[in-house]
Amino acid sequence: MHIEAPTAQVAKSQKDTFEYLSDLRNFENLMPESIQTFEILDEDTFRFALKGMPEIVLKKKSATPHEQLELGAASGKLPFTLTANIRETGPEQSEVDLVFQGEFNAMMAMMVKGPITNFIGTLSTNLAQQ
Repeated sequence: MHIEAPTAQVAKSQKDTFEYLSDLRNFENLMPESIQTFEILDEDTFRFALKGMPEIVLKKKSATPHEQLELGAASGKLPFTLTANIRETGPEQSEVDLVFQGEFNAMMAMMVKGPITNFIGTLSTNLAQQ
């Protein structure tokens, strides 16, 4: 399953946007209002839960300085990644595309597509407001 959020226009340089997203504590500011739990487990891992959804643990999988940050499921039960592709668009301006890629069976994909689309859309909207 491949889902892309609308591009976020961010009033920060590409470097500053990358550094903001690399500090996983900042993801708490990007979460939907329905967040019930947010906890930093270590510098590369955080756990969160949204109302009515199971708890998810995300781990930093890879980073290409100033261009891309990839987070993924910490467990292998439901393999997926959330990738932020960051581009410079001007001085103190950048844009971020959030891309979700997951491997789910057809039934699971049908159940999670709407909530995941809404979730990454909210992350993108809130990132543009930072």
